[in-house]
Amino acid sequence: MTTSSSHVAVIGGGICGLAAAHRLARHGVRVTLLEASDQLGGLGSFFAHQDQWVERFYHCVMPTDDDLLRLLEELGLKDSVRWRKTTMGMVVDGKRHRFNSALDLLRFTPLRFHERVRFGVVSLLLRRSGRGRDLDTLRTEDWLRGLYGRRVWEELFAPMFGSKFGSSFGDVPALYLWQRLGRERNVATRGYPDGGYKAIIDALRAAIEGAGGTVRTSVPVHRLHSTADGSSLTLNDGEVLTVDRVISTVPLPVLHGLADEELAARLPRTELAYQGVVTAAFFLRRPLTGHYWTPVLRSGTGFDGVVEMSALAGPEAYGGSHLVYVMRYTDRASRLFARDTAGIAAQWTAQLIDLFPELTTDDVEEVRVFKAPFVEPVYPLGYLARRPPTTVDGTGLRLATTAHVYPDVTSWNSSVKLVNDVTDRLLDDLGRREVGARVP
Repeated sequence: MTTSSSHVAVIGGGICGLAAAHRLARHGVRVTLLEASDQLGGLGSFFAHQDQWVERFYHCVMPTDDDLLRLLEELGLKDSVRWRKTTMGMVVDGKRHRFNSALDLLRFTPLRFHERVRFGVVSLLLRRSGRGRDLDTLRTEDWLRGLYGRRVWEELFAPMFGSKFGSSFGDVPALYLWQRLGRERNVATRGYPDGGYKAIIDALRAAIEGAGGTVRTSVPVHRLHSTADGSSLTLNDGEVLTVDRVISTVPLPVLHGLADEELAARLPRTELAYQGVVTAAFFLRRPLTGHYWTPVLRSGTGFDGVVEMSALAGPEAYGGSHLVYVMRYTDRASRLFARDTAGIAAQWTAQLIDLFPELTTDDVEEVRVFKAPFVEPVYPLGYLARRPPTTVDGTGLRLATTAHVYPDVTSWNSSVKLVNDVTDRLLDDLGRREVGARVP
């Protein structure tokens, strides 16, 4: 363990901020985590349903999430993850399809027979076909259209993956999709921790505070000043926190709004668009299809995907109810994002029942709608060369944001992986500086 007299502030209490503060505190660094809202967890924050705590947005653990699983092991939570095999459905033009096996593919009527065969063969070889290629500078549309053909792109991929990035999806680097396909499968074993993601958040807070760190919620940062000699954070109530170093985990557009003029001039000028999300959590008295993930294409709904969370966690995790998320990724300036949550809930309830006629209004126990403005950066071509550094020259500021996880898929695992790298460098730097300070 590195014992340090330095004081580090971490801005943001999502998984990046919590993991960073945890790692620094474990190494003996004095750390203060500042979260603007009244809850920790970011996209992993939660709400009360009966006697349960439920995530506002859906999450799962993949067996390949090595960095996250190591963190859970440190917290004593790795064995609490329950693993289940999950499947995928597909709704196209209002008709439901299974989408897991070769037989399912052969029966997938939205594609012509020869397209189904081509789809299966290409999908088997897709990961191999991307190796050694400069996918960072290749448009996703050009790559997939070339491999699968025009109709598969137009009928399937453009609406399915375009729901994640909007109209810009075809221009996103193929490298991002290649990485995503390496993490996810139609039939996949996924995990969910006992007690939900709140259990992880609570354990991280306890570990930080147990190691001497400080965690403060409902404390927005109003202004940030940082030079090589130190940093100061002016909080909304006028309190000024003086520290040696700062790790910011908030999205770059938010950070630009916090930085004073001198610091703002030093921040990365990377221009990134961000997709937000609108999600409705439905508590149902009956299951839907049993598929964990079901894209919804051209079916007259305001949402474009269904995640049946109770297919993974079991209805017992939700007091016997069946939890289903429906969502639409959208720009935070869109009409949908600005719409009132009651209106969204009413419209999406009607559309869900229309899509699944076996469902009735009596089956819907509760609907909760949540919004997040910064979920997924829309990466431009050649982003590897344009990706901002995690250090800001001439300052004591380090960055750990979704703008930095590329080409990894945005997830809790990639966030922990990024934070491990950022804190490794910071700990090394603090160690060199403080050893140097003790030299006579």
